[in-house]
Amino acid sequence: MASLTAVETAKRLSAQYDGMDAASIIDHAVHQAFPGRIAFVSSFGAESAVLLHLMVSVDPSVPVLFLDTNKLFGETVRYRSRLQHQLGLEDVRVIGPRKADLEREDPQGTLSMRDPDECCRLRKTEPLARALKGFDCWATGRKRHQTAFRNEMDYVEHDGANFKLNPLANWSRADIADYFSRHKLPEHPLVRQGYFSIGCMPCTSKVEDEGDARAGRWAGQAKTECGIHTVKK
Repeated sequence: MASLTAVETAKRLSAQYDGMDAASIIDHAVHQAFPGRIAFVSSFGAESAVLLHLMVSVDPSVPVLFLDTNKLFGETVRYRSRLQHQLGLEDVRVIGPRKADLEREDPQGTLSMRDPDECCRLRKTEPLARALKGFDCWATGRKRHQTAFRNEMDYVEHDGANFKLNPLANWSRADIADYFSRHKLPEHPLVRQGYFSIGCMPCTSKVEDEGDARAGRWAGQAKTECGIHTVKK
């Protein structure tokens, strides 16, 4: 595999993982493909407990990176603490924007209203890029059904800097709900209030239809991604 390019390696792993269950995909990635060089990135949002529970079943010591943008709901921060203790996550690392960068680029904290793309860069994309420098691969909880942009994603991608693992790529909303029920996972407290996709407070809205959960992110704008999942060239 060493002689393959990064893109070729990603395609080879994706083909290998096609047809495997999520736990087996995670097990192979953690112990064989990227041993000691993989982190899980979690928003601790509406569906995050599923990926984290699966990870713990494989290896609870795998690092989990949590992006605290300083714009999160208080419920999300408390939910992170609850999941960390209830699931037995052994290495949760809180990352976020540098104080000096915030003071220089968003001193009033209003950048999300003026330029949400720049706000995401400042508070999400750049902090995550810094945190991932010590890893070859990071795992996400993205699913193909969520947006048109995600519909064609592979189990493994390469974004120009790191490999990206998407073990839940083919999971449906019903699969997620069934997993929550079977394993009695705690629900994010905002879900029952109509928040089915949860990000930063200024850019997250309630939605009427759970089937279109992502409609509550940057509602009324063409924006559907914060930028951390945009493939780099």
